[in-house]
Amino acid sequence: MSELHLIRRRRRTPSINIVPLVDVLTVLLFFFLVTMQFKQVSSLNITVPKIETAGENEIAEQIVIAVSPEGKFYLNDRALEKEKLKEAIKLAGELTPEMPVLLIADEDTPLKNVTEVMDICRSNQLNKIRLQSR
Repeated sequence: MSELHLIRRRRRTPSINIVPLVDVLTVLLFFFLVTMQFKQVSSLNITVPKIETAGENEIAEQIVIAVSPEGKFYLNDRALEKEKLKEAIKLAGELTPEMPVLLIADEDTPLKNVTEVMDICRSNQLNKIRLQSR
C-alpha cells in the first residue's frame, strides 16, 4: 500500500512565477523615467551670464550660435571658422529671413566677438537675435 501511495503522489515541478518580477521592473522603469532630467546635451563649456529678468525660451525652431571665450564660433554645436559661419548665415538669411537666432556667449567672451556675430546676422536679414542667459 505504501508503494501505491508513493506512485500516485507526484511532486510538483518547481517553477518561477515571473509576473511579480515584471511588475516590479515596470514600476522601477516608470520611476526612473519620471525622475530623469532631460537636458540639452552640449559639448561646449560655456558659462552664460546671469540676468535676473530673463524669460523662458519659448521658440522651438531657431539658429543657435555660440561663441567661446577664446573667440571660436559654433553653429548648432558645430565648430566653424569665421568665414564658414558667414557663408552659413548668408544662406540661412536667404532661405528663412524670419528665423530667430539664439546667441550663446560665455560671460568671459569679449564683447567684440559677440557684436561681430550680431553684425553678421543683421547684414544677412536675420534680425531676430536673442542672447542666452541663465
